[in-house]
Amino acid sequence: MPSPKNQLSSSSAAAATARDKKASEEALTQAKNPGLFCVELSNLFRVRLTEIALLRLKDGLLRFMFPEELKTAGSIPVSSSAAVAAHTAATKKVELFNNFVKVRHASIFESVKLGDDDNPPRYDGATIQKLMSAPILDAERRVLGVIQVCRKAHDLRSCGPDFTLDDLAQLEVAANIAAKMSFMKEPA
Repeated sequence: MPSPKNQLSSSSAAAATARDKKASEEALTQAKNPGLFCVELSNLFRVRLTEIALLRLKDGLLRFMFPEELKTAGSIPVSSSAAVAAHTAATKKVELFNNFVKVRHASIFESVKLGDDDNPPRYDGATIQKLMSAPILDAERRVLGVIQVCRKAHDLRSCGPDFTLDDLAQLEVAANIAAKMSFMKEPA
């Protein structure tokens, strides 16, 4: 049986985690544009900004809203059988892959040079090793878009911890917040 000190420490850590999540959710609701929303997502999941994707559905195509470099790289038909984002939109279900390199997927967007404020655009050969994907649904359960969070590295061992079911639930909360944001409803 855990000592009272360990129980207190454990409950304090859980309370701190709950406060962090609540603060992150509040920050997401305050984000005024896709870029700021994705900055908050990267903070929430402790991933690089280049490991976040936000797509909006329009005319049967998923178009990147973030990252900026992918806005002009093309779009993904929802009917695509090779794109995880399309599968997420079609099934309206969250998905989690902690060994993504074994998942058949369209990898064309992985080769686009991405950058952020700290790192200029580049392609270093790192690929998506782990990925979570969530549909963004309106109140009538119509698909507005998809959010994806990943971990990129040269191999599975060096990409960081597995995503958990708690992470997936948190991504679903973020998708629900995104559904209410004006930038998801504005004309593309």
